[in-house]
Amino acid sequence: MEATGEVRAAKESPLGEVHQRLGAVMSERDGWSVPASYGDVLFEYAAVREGGAGLIDLSSRGRLLVSGSEAVPFLNGLITNDMKTLATNHWMPAVFPTVQGRLIASVRVIHRDDGYLIDTEAATHERVLQTVSRFTLAGDFRVTDLTAEIAQLSLQGARAGEIVRSVLGETAASLGLSEAAVAPWQESQATIIWASHTAENGFDLFVEANAAATLWEALTKAGARPMGFDAFEILRIEAGQPRYGVDMDETNVVTETNLDDAISYTKGCYIGQEIVARIKYRGHVAKKLTGLMFERAVNVRQGAAVRSLEDKEIGRITSATLSPHLGRSVALGYVKYDYLAPGTNVKVVSGDKEFAAQVTELPFMRAS
Repeated sequence: MEATGEVRAAKESPLGEVHQRLGAVMSERDGWSVPASYGDVLFEYAAVREGGAGLIDLSSRGRLLVSGSEAVPFLNGLITNDMKTLATNHWMPAVFPTVQGRLIASVRVIHRDDGYLIDTEAATHERVLQTVSRFTLAGDFRVTDLTAEIAQLSLQGARAGEIVRSVLGETAASLGLSEAAVAPWQESQATIIWASHTAENGFDLFVEANAAATLWEALTKAGARPMGFDAFEILRIEAGQPRYGVDMDETNVVTETNLDDAISYTKGCYIGQEIVARIKYRGHVAKKLTGLMFERAVNVRQGAAVRSLEDKEIGRITSATLSPHLGRSVALGYVKYDYLAPGTNVKVVSGDKEFAAQVTELPFMRAS
């Protein structure tokens, strides 16, 4: 049979018309058409880093609602964190591991009145859906893919709380680190969690798709600056936030990926738990995701080798960017355990160039 040559069209956000009206430069990312920028990447970056607030459309992420009387025990057997401790109107980070303790997806689980909303990256949406859906015939355990029905916005920066307060009220703006709130918006409701993707103050907002445009407009009218994924990529690297398919994937053991707050070592059995616990109690992983800071602005490719001063290969670069705030290049990468101490001097070999770098604790940036 001959190949049809069919090309699947990129998925569109409910805010597609808004981005078009704002003159966004669009790009494809993980099968979605997303705004790369609104014309000035550094201006969008500065809105977040220099005392304002940036607003980004994260509707390309996956959103799955898990419900039913057996949702907690089923999910507890699939993820690294402890579902039994998750109270209503709270959220927690978690990881879906394989039997070998390797990473399927990094997620956030939000306990709402109607069940558990799983928020995952676009790159891992289908895999998480497949992982949880195979248990729906085993008991009172239901999975609904709400990705098309719910839009997701994120507000990042020092003014994020002030803007959320003016649009959605005091309760939404005063959330604790693991709390979730529900606020009325138009004829529906918005779910809000405190969430930093940038090492700045931040909130993620989940709202019905047909109410997303008016919420976006209200937030921008209150002072938020539209931000595309080019600026967001710089910010998330500065914040030390790994991205699936770039900084981590199923070749990585969960504990290599710097997602330590997503793992409970007291909850009991789950898929991959034996491997994860064994690594923890033997002392450490062989390598771990860490930061690398360069002396100046350099051009470092993904996959560039990290070498010791004795010229021994000790790791590789996964993400790199020029940090406008620091005035130098920074990178995320895996480095062998013996070289992880902050301040360790290393060399990075990218193409035919060699650059001096220093191992650095993450994040590179911290909110003042």
